[in-house]
Amino acid sequence: MDRKWGLRVLAVAAALSVTQAHGKVDSTQAAQLGNELTPLGAERAGNAEGTIPAWTGGASAPPHYRSGMHHPDPYADDAVLYQISHEHTEQNASLLPEGLRDLLERYPEYYLRVFPTRRSAAAPERVYEATRQNALNAELVENGNGITGAAAGIPFPIPQNGTEVIWNHILHYRGDQNHFINNQAVVLNGNANLIKRDRQIYYVYGREGMTPDKLDNTLLHYKYTVTAPARLAGTSLVVEDPLDQIFSTRKAWRYSPDNRRVRRLPSLAYDSLQPDTSGLATADVVDSYNGAPDRYEWTLAGKREMLVPYNSYAVHQKGIPYDQIVQAKTLNPELLRYELHRVWVVDANLRYGYTHPYVVRRFYIDEDSWQILAVDLRDKNGELIGLQESHPINYYDVPMFGSTLETLYHLKTGNYFVDGLDNNEPMYNFEAQLSPRDFSPQALRREGN
Repeated sequence: MDRKWGLRVLAVAAALSVTQAHGKVDSTQAAQLGNELTPLGAERAGNAEGTIPAWTGGASAPPHYRSGMHHPDPYADDAVLYQISHEHTEQNASLLPEGLRDLLERYPEYYLRVFPTRRSAAAPERVYEATRQNALNAELVENGNGITGAAAGIPFPIPQNGTEVIWNHILHYRGDQNHFINNQAVVLNGNANLIKRDRQIYYVYGREGMTPDKLDNTLLHYKYTVTAPARLAGTSLVVEDPLDQIFSTRKAWRYSPDNRRVRRLPSLAYDSLQPDTSGLATADVVDSYNGAPDRYEWTLAGKREMLVPYNSYAVHQKGIPYDQIVQAKTLNPELLRYELHRVWVVDANLRYGYTHPYVVRRFYIDEDSWQILAVDLRDKNGELIGLQESHPINYYDVPMFGSTLETLYHLKTGNYFVDGLDNNEPMYNFEAQLSPRDFSPQALRREGN
């Protein structure tokens, strides 16, 4: 390990071992929400240069939008401000995640298209109200591995440490339920292999009417069935995700059509590999980070203005062939949009005694939505080995703000993983009729027969 890097990591860990602020703020601080701060805790005002505007409520659905459509781009008329290629990384270094700088320098043909900043993130009014209540009542418990006094909204809209910020991402609103079909792509040596999955999610923490006393330590229920290619069709997975995964571990069951059996998976968390990803994706990289925070020390490094993926409607549009999006080395840069936004920067350092390919992670988290937008990944030697990006949109019919595509670039091998390709599938159904009974091993067995 580089000596300076190693000393920095040890210093961070030592500081964190004695510094763990916990949670709720007083009524004077909470009164800033909806005033100086947005209802979810971002700075409402723009920046001094005028390159980041004030937040005015987020994007609304265009007049011609109808439920069930792929979401039309409300900013389609925006012109590109400028492009950044490998020739410009040095002059823009302070604005780019380190992994993105590496990607630009590694592939001279790759570039970023930078557009005007549009603060489109929005959530339902009930989520804003729940966030105000959470600010007064939410606390970290179990050394940061769980929370109490929060439901439905952002738990820590005025965060005091890195653990609170990562919980804000884990618990940000994604709708009450969702039924959708999309594809993931494993890109090995420039060749993409697609897997199509029919997916269902039933959210518990954020749903309407939820209160802390009703949570029963359940975050969400998740299920998918592979529909293509034929060799994997019928393979299914169901997951029960607890809120505090130290108190109760994540449970997952997988159905195989080969033997028509449902078996409990020993682990689908932390560094265990996601099925059918050719070893490119660990379980905890879904949605850029998920699961218990207990194996990392979390440091809040402040807030910065950064160029990050945002308002990625162009790559979301209906009918785009997947091979036009997923190219040999990267996603097609002509379909991606980057904007200047304020992000929370959080460093995660793997705790002593645990193993993971990503020993050090740096997260860039959107101040308006708490969605992770980019992650730099380092190995045990402190060497930069990966970049994650989340390409988000405002699903303004809900409304909620989340990724339409997620990527994980393995910088040393040139391979990468993509999840969320939905351009040639029915659009997400946020009003699907689902219940927790649909997410059991028994349900998997019934549906498989």
